[in-house]
Amino acid sequence: MTFTFPDGLSPEVYPLAWLVGRWRGEGVIEYPGIGKKTFVQDLVFDHDGGPYLRFESTLRVLEDAVPDKLPDDGEWPAPVPDPTESEDDVPETADDGDVAAAGTVWSTETGYWRVSTDRPDGLEDDKHALEVLVADASGRITVYVGAAGNGRIDLASDAIARTSTASEVRASKRLYGLVQGRLLWVEELAAFGEPLRSYASAELDRQ
Repeated sequence: MTFTFPDGLSPEVYPLAWLVGRWRGEGVIEYPGIGKKTFVQDLVFDHDGGPYLRFESTLRVLEDAVPDKLPDDGEWPAPVPDPTESEDDVPETADDGDVAAAGTVWSTETGYWRVSTDRPDGLEDDKHALEVLVADASGRITVYVGAAGNGRIDLASDAIARTSTASEVRASKRLYGLVQGRLLWVEELAAFGEPLRSYASAELDRQ
């Protein structure tokens, strides 16, 4: 399939053009003090013509396996009721095909991705320096720096600011890759007194 740049995309972010669109898939969180959780992620990269991409991510924790895409009827399955609960205890779920019917929100992020005009020493000729700003609804803002090239993106936290009620995260690394048309990513965190270690990963399909 021939790749075409999205309409109106600023040339400054051409190295990130393959990210633009809507992605959805399943992933796993596993970290000390949290345990292991399966989630579904909705991820959007879009633009308004400016020299950046806008980024929005929502993770919803599930009890059961996640379908790769919406069923033919366009609706996500409702959660399976707990037999120990009465009908009055079971929360109402969305019936309009919203993915919210499939799980409980675990985290939401929004932010901006930019290709830097600076080229750090040692950066390979076929890669582009990145600056990424991510705001987490839990009360944390992270500035990442990194590089993109050949369908791979490496990011490392450069600065982290948080509110007094947010969990302390000391460092973070993220890797994104385009593999046979799928978007794969992994994240490492140094948090809750733990050293930098694997936190989450997912495999997403373009919608």
